[in-house]
Amino acid sequence: MKPAHLQRHLSTKHQCPVGKPPEFRSSQETMRKVSTTSAKALQASYAVSLLVAKAKKPFTIAEDLLLPAAVVLAETMLDKNAADKLKTVPLSNDTVSRRIERMGAIIVEQVVGKPGEAFSLQLDESTDVSGKLIAFVRYVDIDDIYENVLFCKSLDGKTTGEDLFNVVDNFFIENELDWRNCKSVCTDGAASITGRVKGFMARIRNKHPEVQWNHCVIHREALASKNISPVLHDVLNDSIKVINFIKSRPLNARLFHRLCEDMGAEHTQLLLHTEVCWLSRGRILNRLLELRAEVHTFLSEQRSPYATLFEDIDWLAKLCYLADIFSKLNELNVCLQGKDTHILNLYDKVGGFLKKAELWKWACVQGDLTCFSQVDAFLSREDVERAPVKSIIEEHLANLIVSFNSYFPDMEGKSPQLSWVRNPFLLSEESRKKLPLCHQEKLLDVSSDYGLRMKYENSTLAQF
Repeated sequence: MKPAHLQRHLSTKHQCPVGKPPEFRSSQETMRKVSTTSAKALQASYAVSLLVAKAKKPFTIAEDLLLPAAVVLAETMLDKNAADKLKTVPLSNDTVSRRIERMGAIIVEQVVGKPGEAFSLQLDESTDVSGKLIAFVRYVDIDDIYENVLFCKSLDGKTTGEDLFNVVDNFFIENELDWRNCKSVCTDGAASITGRVKGFMARIRNKHPEVQWNHCVIHREALASKNISPVLHDVLNDSIKVINFIKSRPLNARLFHRLCEDMGAEHTQLLLHTEVCWLSRGRILNRLLELRAEVHTFLSEQRSPYATLFEDIDWLAKLCYLADIFSKLNELNVCLQGKDTHILNLYDKVGGFLKKAELWKWACVQGDLTCFSQVDAFLSREDVERAPVKSIIEEHLANLIVSFNSYFPDMEGKSPQLSWVRNPFLLSEESRKKLPLCHQEKLLDVSSDYGLRMKYENSTLAQF
């Protein structure tokens, strides 16, 4: 090549302000665009997989419905280039499955690494055919209390104390958790849990003798509320039979739905009873009362023997009382749930319910049933004698109070005993001396700290 040609070639082909050929810079830009698009597509794939998991939908819905819908929307509202970019998002069935498994593994890694030297466990086994053991962990991190799902493991149909312990112990071994850091365990009162020799807690105490066990307050409340007299139990069973007669048969359900629409009812379906759901009884009975006219008409048209129940004033009065009392029990159950709850708060709620039950019983003896709105309104409308219904209500309330006291035997002494936890700054010297010496020393440090006193006044008890 001649010198003039070589100079012109170098100036037009290889000259670059940054010292790199234009072809190389163009390739770099192309690679950068591809990598940026791939990163965004990966991020979008994870985001959509999270939505699928939260919605509890099949993994195939992302590829079969979500992605085609997004492409159509982008092509209609934006342009074809935007639609082509959306097509690069990987959302196949296997991909979504891997994304969800990966996100679950990351969450477990984060949760397992947080508890540290002190945490408590709450365990329960599902009663459905899947047979799962679900564990929640509660711990303090950066001056705040956290509750997370620790794991959900299959039991393979075996629910003995040894099987439950093996599932939890294997998880502890795999994730290098120390049983000595577990301060307390909250479960139900099943024999497989509380057995002294082969129970779940007995095996945990072999690992950590100082661990504390608590019977779940909500579970105790549900067990105590089940104690009803045979008369009221028959009314409850009859109501469930009526609901099942309508709900368990598709033709009856459709006919009843049409009947409710024709009669202008607010609701068009009854609620199905389930023994697993603790709030079920109050809801199904209230719905049955709301639709009792429609139910009576439907049962009469079907010539069902259950139609005579809705012609019995005494039976309807008992149904009204069951709907009222179970609604109040449902309110208590809901109050015992949620975030920022602790044993002192739960015992306050149960103690308040017991005091109200005593008040209801006293008012019922005086003949005042205004605390039970539905039964009071029904008895005021109908020409029925109040004495038989009033005696049944009195008996049930008395049994309910006895049942709650049996499941919460330490209700009266719990609050005074833990008054220093509620307010460590107002503890008397006499009460303080009843505590162990090491606790007295720490309590004196806390009560003398004015900075902590100001923090206590501006925060909730759980936060403090």
